[in-house]
Amino acid sequence: MKLASLFLAFFDFILNLLLVAGAGVLALMMFLTVIDVVGRYVFNMPIDGGFELVEFMMAIFVPCALVYCQKKDSHITVDLLVERFPKGLQRIIAIITSLLTVMYFAMICWQSYLAIGEELANQLTSSVLLIPIYPFFVPLLVAFGMLTILLLVSFIKTVTASHRG
Repeated sequence: MKLASLFLAFFDFILNLLLVAGAGVLALMMFLTVIDVVGRYVFNMPIDGGFELVEFMMAIFVPCALVYCQKKDSHITVDLLVERFPKGLQRIIAIITSLLTVMYFAMICWQSYLAIGEELANQLTSSVLLIPIYPFFVPLLVAFGMLTILLLVSFIKTVTASHRG
């Protein structure tokens, strides 16, 4: 019992860390964009590699935002058609889409893991600032790993709820 609560506490810690990282990166991205635009149009001195930095920050922010939305169960759903189906068919559709989503993000997680090794082996860098690319796959891997776990929990809840109701 204590091991499970320790795991859940660690899991929540990582989720909150991703939330803070995502919010911090978003703030930095906005700050960098404002400075770049002001520098470009007011002083005719844009930030070299500003666009590259924003791209790298997006690679961190987007997965963190997806994890946060899944944790809060706040993804947008459009169920105009599905809500008209019988309850049994709605449950089947929910189970199938939930399972496909878990599989999809598990594959993204696996490919992110493979990409780290590939980018490291090839020593690829950004074109302007020559920043190594592989470190930016690590938060991607962590975020998508956490997202996959959250989606798996959601899938299990969907399956068990359909057995009850």
